[in-house]
Amino acid sequence: MTVTKKPKKDEQDLEPEARKLGRALFSEEFVDEMVSRSREQGVPLTGKDGLMGELLKATLERGMDVELTDHLGYDKHERRPEGTTNARNGTTPKTVATEVGDVTVDQPRDRAGSFASALVPKHARQLGGLADMIISLYAGGMTIRAIRHHLVSTIVADLSHDTISNLTDAIGEEVKAWQSRPLEPFYPVIYLDALMINIRDGGHVSRRAAHVAVGVDIDGVKHVLGIWIQAAEGAKFWAGVCAQLANRGVKDVLIICCDGLSGLPEAIQAQWPHSVVQTCTVHLIRASMRFVAYGDYKAFTKALKPIYTAADEAAARAALDELAASPLGAKYPAAVATWTSAWERFTPFLDFGPAVRRVIYTTNAIESLNYQLRKIIKNRGQFPSDDAAIKLLWLAIRNIEDKRDRERAKQAGRGAKRQSVPRLVEGAVVTNWKQAINELFLSYPDRVEPYLN
Repeated sequence: MTVTKKPKKDEQDLEPEARKLGRALFSEEFVDEMVSRSREQGVPLTGKDGLMGELLKATLERGMDVELTDHLGYDKHERRPEGTTNARNGTTPKTVATEVGDVTVDQPRDRAGSFASALVPKHARQLGGLADMIISLYAGGMTIRAIRHHLVSTIVADLSHDTISNLTDAIGEEVKAWQSRPLEPFYPVIYLDALMINIRDGGHVSRRAAHVAVGVDIDGVKHVLGIWIQAAEGAKFWAGVCAQLANRGVKDVLIICCDGLSGLPEAIQAQWPHSVVQTCTVHLIRASMRFVAYGDYKAFTKALKPIYTAADEAAARAALDELAASPLGAKYPAAVATWTSAWERFTPFLDFGPAVRRVIYTTNAIESLNYQLRKIIKNRGQFPSDDAAIKLLWLAIRNIEDKRDRERAKQAGRGAKRQSVPRLVEGAVVTNWKQAINELFLSYPDRVEPYLN
């Protein structure tokens, strides 16, 4: 006797409807017999000439017969009603690519040529989740050539290069809609960070920066605002980015945290004159440590700490001067000069309390996302255009988010402490945001209060 383990109530709630229906329709005895007989007769379950392909073929053909019956208004073996001129007109073989391989179905026709199946559309060359599979592989960094080889070697579905390319290109409009969607009028904090990518430009490859912006709204929720490829340098590029954000509805930003990007402060001042541009302290520390020998790392980082943990700008300046006058400062003047040259972009950080400092101390809120994106960019090597790079980065962000959704869903409703990785962006709340927004309210009451619920 076979004992079926019933899923827990919370697991049942999360279970897809298709799985519930499949368990109700296909008994364990039916599945066991199908697997047993396929082994006995040497028939594979999946792939070319596989049993699952035949099962899918029979299901699709029966489904199309039902659709045609609904379209004509009478069953296959019934007398045609008076006044009805349309009738069945045989079938046409049609091969479609599916997740279990290529399947050839006999698609029914009607004499009037007005029947259009929803299960197998007239001009479709792939069905169901295959398109989603291709998009997922593309989002993972696989090239079109690699995807085609993967499909042939796994599910024996031989799609042309153009077919796969058209599938990936079809999301272009969705990406454009995302890039131009309306934004919130007020973001207390926006993080900016860059990824270096290779773009083919004529006969050579150029190195460009893909900037990703993450905005923190009034509730502390993080959102990816957009992706921009830096083709032009400096202020002109950032003026265009700021203008686009303003045109999409952003009226005010308190603090923009970045890595000392050239031309950004000028563009910010032109669009939002009261906003603060704060250089990422972690980036500043890293930049200065490039000049320090490994043996002096611990000593130098210890000497830097009094600067960025100082109570105010005067105390921080005194700590920097003390470092410059010390033997370490004399040994590594370039490291000290890194802080001196970035002083104006660093000092706004010192005007805030501990909670806000924790929020703007680093761009890690976006770097965790960029770490995942860099792995995908590495797989691709180079891109044919800026649009192709933006499309893949957008798909990758969506793919990363879907993974985090599934991990959270697995942990939902369990008594144990959640083990899944928090969402990287879009929906995650900044740590200790309540304390931070209270500090920001005290510093900018007139700018924050209009957006409080």
